[in-house]
Amino acid sequence: MSDMAAVSYGAEDDDLYIHHIRRTEPFERTNHFHRNYEIYYLLAGERFYFIKDRTYKLQQGDLVFINKLDLHSSLNAENPQHERVLINFSDAYTQEYAGSRFLFEPFTHSSGRVLSLNVQERMFVEHLLHKLTKEAHAQGTGFELYMKHLLIELLLFASRKLEKHTTTALAAESPLHGKVTEIVRYINQYYAMPLTLHDLSDKFYMSPHYLSRSFKKVTGFSFVEYVNAIRVKEAQRLLKETETKIIDIADQVGFESVAHFGRVFKSVARLSPLQYRKQG
Repeated sequence: MSDMAAVSYGAEDDDLYIHHIRRTEPFERTNHFHRNYEIYYLLAGERFYFIKDRTYKLQQGDLVFINKLDLHSSLNAENPQHERVLINFSDAYTQEYAGSRFLFEPFTHSSGRVLSLNVQERMFVEHLLHKLTKEAHAQGTGFELYMKHLLIELLLFASRKLEKHTTTALAAESPLHGKVTEIVRYINQYYAMPLTLHDLSDKFYMSPHYLSRSFKKVTGFSFVEYVNAIRVKEAQRLLKETETKIIDIADQVGFESVAHFGRVFKSVARLSPLQYRKQG
């Protein structure tokens, strides 16, 4: 059975991007972070979702909020069939609401990343998402204004639900997931230090092969991909927020040479460090 043709609006790097698809074949989205907010709603099926340092098992009706620059990946559950709606939007898109910080609580609250919805809440959210995708497709008079209104309505719904301390999805809690979470948190803290697979396998009492295989299975990233992504993410911050020389940034985030830093940065960010800094 083939996948459903995707319903899409905009591009991933645009101020607003919407993508709805039903998949019947295995699919994983890995090595992934970006400067926009992301909302992911699972209409059907099950998925594993790695966000920042934890893996969640998503069920039908789970609503996921991913903050800017948080590493994340979507992984197959036992049955790969699933249907989901994805929304990415930028700070610029919601600039007039920047003072309403409560709207963005689901992206930053420690327990708000994944909200599990009851039947009535699912009906509300799915109706809202249906209207959003319908407007994106029809593009009638004032559709852009109405789409923004619908997005704000979704954010307000999630913020109010979070305020009531209602059910959030639990992180996957197998011993393997727990061990990999420890390793991820260690990397997040010590990314600027020399980190090798062998060093971490000794520290966490796992063989290099088993650590490598387990890390990929739980996070969707290879060990090297994840370390590089964390280092590049911090380098991006330094390039934007400081005037530190590129050679010094390379050293600060854990690269042994500026040439290697440049190659890795471009492979992740699709721009050289200098191009990224000039982009503003």
